[in-house]
Amino acid sequence: MLICWTQPRYKKAKEPKGRRGYTSSRPIMTRHVLIFGLVGGLLIAALQYTEYRFIVIEHSVELYGALVAILFAAFGIWLGLRITRRRETGSGEIIRETVVVREVHVPAEAPAAQPFAPNSARQQTLGITARELEILTLVARGFSNREIATQLFVSENTVKTHCARAFDKLGAVRRTQAVQRGKELGLLP
Repeated sequence: MLICWTQPRYKKAKEPKGRRGYTSSRPIMTRHVLIFGLVGGLLIAALQYTEYRFIVIEHSVELYGALVAILFAAFGIWLGLRITRRRETGSGEIIRETVVVREVHVPAEAPAAQPFAPNSARQQTLGITARELEILTLVARGFSNREIATQLFVSENTVKTHCARAFDKLGAVRRTQAVQRGKELGLLP
């Protein structure tokens, strides 16, 4: 079987000789191109919008995280500039102001001529033992239970027991209350 393919021949259309009866297809074709272009643009915009919504929904955690990071960075920059801002004096001189926060150790009052002696009458009326008073003194100096136990060569539970008994006798709930009450009663320096 033999198949032969030949290209069909088309005849040229004759152009009309005069202007009469001649209609141009150019305005119709331009309108069609504009309509197809507008519809294609609308479809592309709709696809881009749905893709945008998909990206926002799919990556919302990352987008919100980036937004929070940007806000904190902006706040940090603003705060840094605010803290280390420059000030102008009346003479046009610029003063750079920097805020420095640090802890300053203040020595205790000058030692008195006589060393401190606890009020033993109050100690006996409250029923505070010498060991409880010793532990209360170390608490007032800022030692932790573990440090007190190490210094007195006792267990930490023993220190807790003595603290609890001293707090009960002084009517205190916290360490600071116990120290304040001890100072008011003349038991601590």
